[in-house]
Amino acid sequence: MSKEKIAVAYSGGLDTSVMIKWLKDKYEGAEIVAVTGNLGQKMEIDNLEPKAIATGAKSFHFVDLRKTFVEDYIWKALKAGALYEDVYPLATALGRPLLAKALVDVALAEGCTMLTHGCTGKGNDQVRFEVTFAALAPQMSVIAPLRIWEFTSREQEIAYAMEHNIPVSATKKNPYSIDENIWGISIECGVLEDPMVAPPADAYQITTAPELAPDEPTVVDIEFLQGVPVALDGQMMEGLDLIVKLNELGAKNGVGRLDMIENRVVGIKSREIYEAPAATILHFAHRELERLTLEKSVFQYKKNISQDYANIIYSGTWFSPMRQALDAFVDETQKPVTGMVRLKLYKGNVTLLGRTSPNSLYNEALATYTEADTFDHKSAEGFIKIYGLGLKTFHEVNKGN
Repeated sequence: MSKEKIAVAYSGGLDTSVMIKWLKDKYEGAEIVAVTGNLGQKMEIDNLEPKAIATGAKSFHFVDLRKTFVEDYIWKALKAGALYEDVYPLATALGRPLLAKALVDVALAEGCTMLTHGCTGKGNDQVRFEVTFAALAPQMSVIAPLRIWEFTSREQEIAYAMEHNIPVSATKKNPYSIDENIWGISIECGVLEDPMVAPPADAYQITTAPELAPDEPTVVDIEFLQGVPVALDGQMMEGLDLIVKLNELGAKNGVGRLDMIENRVVGIKSREIYEAPAATILHFAHRELERLTLEKSVFQYKKNISQDYANIIYSGTWFSPMRQALDAFVDETQKPVTGMVRLKLYKGNVTLLGRTSPNSLYNEALATYTEADTFDHKSAEGFIKIYGLGLKTFHEVNKGN
């Protein structure tokens, strides 16, 4: 019987570190290929290869996905205005299909027989990984150790890691589960599972507490070209650098902390803490520029598309014809979304200071109440009579009902 060659989506965190040892025991003689995708995370990224090899992996692949993540995933979601349940900018959710694709690419190149992820049996990520696997490599088998292994808590995993000398950063005193990429950080577990408990200071990884943020605000000008941010304060920047800079500015000013009860794909509600400074700033700026440049019916209809797009990302169906079809609509709406938005970042808040666009639909001569007003006030009377005619007729016929 041939031995399994298993491609593991490896983060270096508690679950995937324990998982390599567990897979070696379950599939005796199996060859483990560990794959890590770089999405701009900073935590648990040092010495990943020696750590994976020491834990039992035969080989290790570190794939730089940052540019692709920004240009082909983040910017698409930003242009769509994708905020899950109007709050979550989908950092983890956006990264999963790209990580899954990277795992599939390595697995096919290495001749692996099985794909493995470290997602729990009641979380969203298992859906995101496995739906992507099914779309991109339906011929390969999949195993999800966390759904079948004997450990029932993170504390048991930590004890197992200690017993087998597996280096992990999680401890019983610091039980948070943290996922990070350039678009945001998600924090869960521990005391955060009680929705009445305020997040402890140590739960936040990058943002300054708003009350401790600088007393002087930061003003920033963000320029967009067809819905994509291209410059900060007049300086043209690559997408990756722009996000890094906004994360720095936002985090310093306490911007981007989110505390959310959300509806998971599997039908339960969960409490999630997020830090997403750049995402918070850019979504805010982008929406304000759309208010200035999009025709009324397009702006209002796009709000429905934004939620549909967010649901697609959250539910793990990125590689779907529906998402591709929505991209065509979104791209068409973004053609006039060019201009500059000026924002103030101050103690956790993002405040609009101004916006301008060569495609602005705002006409001061029509909007003003000064002598420069060019609006035809007399036309309003006939407009109102026709506009209200249906309601007038209804109430005349249905008096007293």
